[in-house]
Amino acid sequence: MEQDATFIEEQEHLNEVYNTILALRDELAQELEVHQAEMAQDLRDMSEELRPDVAGIEADEAMETLAAIETLNSVIDAYNQRRDFAMERMQRVLALIRQPYFAKVRLQMRPGRPARDVYIGAVGLMDNSRNPIVVDWRSPVAETYYKQENGPTSFVVDGRVRNVVLELRRQFDIERNVLRMYFDTTVAIQDSLLLGALKRHHTQKLQAITATIQREQNEVVRHEDVGALLVSGIAGSGKTSVLLQRIAYLFYQEREHLRPEQVSLFTPNAVFEHYIDSVLPSLGETNPRVYTWRTFVEEQGLGGRDAGANADPASLRALEDGLQTLEVELEDLQDIRMDGEVLLKPSQIVSALQKFSQFPFGPRRLTLTRDELHDRLERRFSTLARREDLQERMLLLDVDEQSQIFGETIDPSTQKEVVACTRTYVEHLFAGAHDLIDSCEWLRFDRIGSRMLGGKSLSACEWLWLRLVMCGYGAKEIRYVYIDEVQDYTVAQLMLLSRFYSRAHFLLLGDANQAIAEGTASWDQIRSVFADACGGVDECALRTSYRSSPEITNLFSSLLTEEERGTLSSVRRAGVEPRIEAFGNTDAYVAALREVAEQAAEAEGLTAIVAADGRRVSWLSKQLGDRVRVVRKSDVLPESGVVLLDLSLAKGLEFDHVVVPDAQEEVYANVPLARRRLYTAISRAMHEVTIFSQGPLTPLLGEQEG
Repeated sequence: MEQDATFIEEQEHLNEVYNTILALRDELAQELEVHQAEMAQDLRDMSEELRPDVAGIEADEAMETLAAIETLNSVIDAYNQRRDFAMERMQRVLALIRQPYFAKVRLQMRPGRPARDVYIGAVGLMDNSRNPIVVDWRSPVAETYYKQENGPTSFVVDGRVRNVVLELRRQFDIERNVLRMYFDTTVAIQDSLLLGALKRHHTQKLQAITATIQREQNEVVRHEDVGALLVSGIAGSGKTSVLLQRIAYLFYQEREHLRPEQVSLFTPNAVFEHYIDSVLPSLGETNPRVYTWRTFVEEQGLGGRDAGANADPASLRALEDGLQTLEVELEDLQDIRMDGEVLLKPSQIVSALQKFSQFPFGPRRLTLTRDELHDRLERRFSTLARREDLQERMLLLDVDEQSQIFGETIDPSTQKEVVACTRTYVEHLFAGAHDLIDSCEWLRFDRIGSRMLGGKSLSACEWLWLRLVMCGYGAKEIRYVYIDEVQDYTVAQLMLLSRFYSRAHFLLLGDANQAIAEGTASWDQIRSVFADACGGVDECALRTSYRSSPEITNLFSSLLTEEERGTLSSVRRAGVEPRIEAFGNTDAYVAALREVAEQAAEAEGLTAIVAADGRRVSWLSKQLGDRVRVVRKSDVLPESGVVLLDLSLAKGLEFDHVVVPDAQEEVYANVPLARRRLYTAISRAMHEVTIFSQGPLTPLLGEQEG
């Protein structure tokens, strides 16, 4: 770009901001270095005053030593808090060094006042006077950039609407302190930064789209906080990127109250999880809890059984309805024991349950029963405190054990004091029994549920559902749940998740045309489940493809209905026409695949051969040998080369070049499921698609062959 006056002015501003960032980095580095030295010296001074061993010394001296250790621990905690705060600031500063900002808006805040320039970056930065140098992209004023509306516009601060005039919307291509070019834009299709980003090749990790969020994407990112938001997006519309930007946005909006461990994200598979794991850290945020359905089941301690992905929602309803008439039998219960000591017998539990028989089985009755069991356990502890063997074990505790259990050393001199100390010791010894009561470990859910379902063994989904409807358990601490590729979940799975995270708000993203397995929930069923759970569902749609070239978009959209095709578009520039070819024999087919793999290995970017299933992956791997790398579960995608993987692992990913083998009718018949699977495979491609068949081409693409 010719260095006009505006370019020179913007470069000078960039130099000033960049030097400020470097100065702040050096200041923080010095602060951390001094902090580390001070901490080390204080710890040396304090530790020299501590006795290395409290055994064998007087009780008063032992307590003084223990108090000194506690003080030392408090000092360490304080130092760690200071260090963590400085490290957090350093992380934000380092995030700006690579690109201090990416945009600028010029806003007239009040009529008759001079317009104000606001620079927008991945994170915010203030000078020592608390004046903003760079504004965080998630701040209210930054919304004027994403609205893309020159002239009168508005943003909301603390619930109040601010009306302003957007005089200028400028984008920058910046690396460190070098301004490569700038663009003044008004509408999305002229988004030069977006078009520049789209020309690039596949990256090993998904990148943040902070600088190029489009208007329809921004509506999702900044949508008001609702019980359930359902986002329908075509392949390549940036659903996953929008999801991650939404998480970052909510972390910013609720930075005083929302912690990463209060957010759960469900992804299609471990390959995809690795692919997205750097986006939030690049925005200065910590990744939330990330699950696949399988890892979610495993966390509940049910990894050894059928995960229940195909559970029938009728079974869940039968389990819930059956509670109204359920009568628990003695064999449905197990004793509460710890370390071989039976603390409460099944007969005692039955007695507690019968005490509240006026209520049907469910959370209310179980809550009352648990309270009763806690009381009975406390009485059991009092009985155990009188046992001579436990009294003897208490009296033989050494000084360290006494300090840990009683908070001091003890010397009981009367039988009453011995019993009292033993009671405290028993409470410590069997403290976990209260947790067993709270978690309903005394209920044999498998036996109860199997009897309710006529002898059928319970899947993990059914087992968890029964525990939920009986005991009311779930992850009540989770505030937000995000489900990517929601169309791949069954009604039963979604029923369970909506009930398990009963206090959470949900963001559900997917594409009904990418449902690649039989029996998954329809869009109407997804709406119904979350309308029941959350009281309503808001909806947004993403209808623009940012991933695929117009040629590829036209190809996969040809598999949709005419009505759906009419709403889709691609913003990419024209690319390469897809290669679609049928081969009359296996030798010619394999030779062509080998040739494509060899050429792709020499080309830029990453090529994926996306097979329909694992069996075909195995056969193709033998034919292609070292020309390809087979991607398995939990693998990390390479940055370039040629990979071979099945369609289920390709979900949500993108590649420069996609090869779809075995595109014959045997594999992709003219049925809705095969149509969705082919749509999904083709739409993984950014720049180039190759489709081969052994024998006649699938009728889904019969007219496309060239």
